[in-house]
Order: sequence, then C-alpha cells, then structure tokens
Amino acid sequence: MAEGVLVHESAFVQSNAVVVQGRAGVLLIDPGVTGSELDCLANDLRELGRPVVAGFSTHPHWDHLLWHDRLGGAPRYGTARCAATVRDQLSDAGAKARIAAHLLETEIAGQVPLDLLGLITGLPAETAQIPWDGPEVRIIEHHAHAPGHAALLIAERGVLVAGDMLSDVLIPMLDVNGTADPIEDYLAALRLLEGVAGGVDIVVPGHGSVGGSDQVQARISQDRAYVLALRNGRVPADPRIGPSAKPGWEWVSDVHEGQLRRLAH
Repeated sequence: MAEGVLVHESAFVQSNAVVVQGRAGVLLIDPGVTGSELDCLANDLRELGRPVVAGFSTHPHWDHLLWHDRLGGAPRYGTARCAATVRDQLSDAGAKARIAAHLLETEIAGQVPLDLLGLITGLPAETAQIPWDGPEVRIIEHHAHAPGHAALLIAERGVLVAGDMLSDVLIPMLDVNGTADPIEDYLAALRLLEGVAGGVDIVVPGHGSVGGSDQVQARISQDRAYVLALRNGRVPADPRIGPSAKPGWEWVSDVHEGQLRRLAH
C-alpha cells in the first residue's frame, strides 16, 4: 500500500496486520488472528527472504497480541502501559481459557493460537519511536479505547497505523471501565491523530478498510461526531450503526447502546 509497507486483512472482523520492511527484516504490527493466517504470513515472509526482526502490539486486546512460532523469537513491543495491562491480565491463570470460551461463539472457534499470546516487552515510558533498523516509526500513545493504546506514524511512507480507531466499519469503542473520563480521553486522542494527519497518505485501522489521504481527516471527523453525540446521549447519523451498517456488522448498534447505558451510569 506504500513503499515497503504491506497489509493483510483477516476474514475475521476485517483485522489488519501490517508489515514494514527494514534493512535486515520486517517490523510486524498486530500480526493476525487465526493460526492459518499467521502460518501463511510466515510463508510469505520466508519467500520474500525477510525475517521478522521486531513486533508491535498497538494495544492490550487479545486479537492484537497473537503470534506464531514460525514468526521467530524477535522482540515484541508495546507501550509500557500496554505491557503492564497484559501482564496483569495474564496473571490470571484462567485468562486464556476465557478467551477460548468466548471464541466458541464465533466462526473461528478452535483456530486461534493462544500459546504465545501477549509475550510483549513494554518500551520505557515516553519512548518516541520503535527501536529497530528500519524507517522511523513514531509512537503516538493515548488513552482512548484501551490502556496504553498507540497509533504508529511511518512518516517517510505517509502511513498512519491507527490501531482500533479511524475505522470505516467500527464505531469508536471507549474504555468505559478503565478511565475517569472516557469521552475526553477519546477526543484528546483524536486531536493527537489530527495533529499528524496532514502528512498522511494512507490510514490503516485495526479493523476495516485501508483509507487514502482523503479518508484520514474524514474518519477523524466522523469519529469525533460520534463521540460528541455519545456524550449528548443521542444516536448520531453514522453509517456504521443502524440500517446503514455494512452487512455483517449490525451488532455494532448493540455496542453503541451498551456504551450509552454505561456512560449514563
């Protein structure tokens, strides 16, 4: 999608894995969901002769913390707060079992490898970029959606990897239990992304379609309009919810209603 930047979209909730080519190998961001996808990714990288030299998880949700042994033992990073959250989650011996049980209700039951889940190293607080031998990848940390969430800006390629924000299929999903003011945290994160939007040609959401330069500000504005509507307790005119939602994504309306109820309390 840009020089030295590739993306693979999973069939499961349009999850996006991003590969950034460096000098000695690749940086792998949010690598995928099912074992077969991760295995396919390993095959593709082997054919390219490009080993994984670093990994990065944008935030501490299970679908962004997966790995495959064929991807190798390169360091896998996250922000300090992201890594601390993962450690806390995995300190519960039943965490992986609960994820597996949750997946039984989906079309990928039994297909997700959890053995290497969440084995990430937290970068020191205030780290500005991912330490690796490749294009500079700036870390834009914020408190929207999940603790220690990070967007990644690959400025020389004009690419913004947004994590679970700026999606064309998912509404903003707030961290309503982990912060005192989830609305303001989300608005603050959008301001951070808006601050770099002028130099972005391509935006990659954690779930959904890759967008071009015309989509970057449009998605920021759409997410802001939704969050402001949520703050005011009303249903926005948003194509991602209600009858206008894309086929298969109707459940997003239930998420919206749930967020309204939680914020009301």
